[in-house]
Amino acid sequence: MPGLPIDIDLVADALRAHYGTPPPIPTTDPFELVLLENVAYLAPPDRRVAAFQLLKREVGTSPADILAASDAALERVTAHGILKTRFAAKLRTCATIAAGSFGSDLGPVVFGPLQAAKKALRRFPGIGEPGAEKILLFAGAQTLLAPDSNALRVLARLGFIQEEPSYPRMYAASRLVERSIGANAGKMLEVHQLLQHHGQILCKRTAPACHSCPLATRCAFLHK
Repeated sequence: MPGLPIDIDLVADALRAHYGTPPPIPTTDPFELVLLENVAYLAPPDRRVAAFQLLKREVGTSPADILAASDAALERVTAHGILKTRFAAKLRTCATIAAGSFGSDLGPVVFGPLQAAKKALRRFPGIGEPGAEKILLFAGAQTLLAPDSNALRVLARLGFIQEEPSYPRMYAASRLVERSIGANAGKMLEVHQLLQHHGQILCKRTAPACHSCPLATRCAFLHK
């Protein structure tokens, strides 16, 4: 596995200068973050946030609100993505788990020991280890980088980790970057957001816009 060829702080500085400071995350509430992961399947980030805001405005985001909502109300929300009926049912499943297993309050388990928190979050639909770690990061419970596939691609192209077909192996390799950032929760969240956004906007899987990239002079992918 490669070492750290450039400082992650320099990467963050360059991305921040190019894109600006990332916007605030839509919520820090653990259960709302679970809903955010399920609210609009395969929707781009702006539509996912719009779906979440619609849910919050017209249905509510407590487990009781969701369990009391009509199918039509939930499907108006999940229609921001695909498979609206299936994902409306998943929102109900999330509410059932939260109410039945956690007394409608995920706070105590999320802010408890790391492994127990991840195990609890993985009980919800669509939440694997990366999703659980992202929720813990966004909730302010843990300082975990939790990179998505876009962020992992950026890290690989910059030479921080090895690019390979296995997502789990790349994700595990990103722990080295995570450790280099340290225990600053605000910094970790910003790096997470900047890497994800860069992978979505310029450093795309196919046809990356290298000519516009603020990291072009440091990019191992471009200069290999």
